[in-house]
Amino acid sequence: MALPERQVLLCQSFRSKGDPKGICHKQTDGFLQYLEEEILDRGLDMQVVATGCLKQCESGPIMVIQPDNLWFKGIDSEEAIDAVLDGLEDGVPPGDYLIK
Repeated sequence: MALPERQVLLCQSFRSKGDPKGICHKQTDGFLQYLEEEILDRGLDMQVVATGCLKQCESGPIMVIQPDNLWFKGIDSEEAIDAVLDGLEDGVPPGDYLIK
């Protein structure tokens, strides 16, 4: 099996035992499935990965694209996911969501 061109990391706020979860898991319910379906529908070579806390709660929910090292904030809707994927396809990450 070939390695994916990119990985999409979606924060799910998993933290060490005893440390309260952040906000991302509360605001991204169902997004992993939506993201997977969008990637397949668009024919993109990406793997979706649910992560532990990415330590960016004040900007969350967070999505990271690797190996590009693009960090996106406020990914709290299907529209936000679409904007990020559209930007990746066009070669211009959407500035409204990009963490600089």
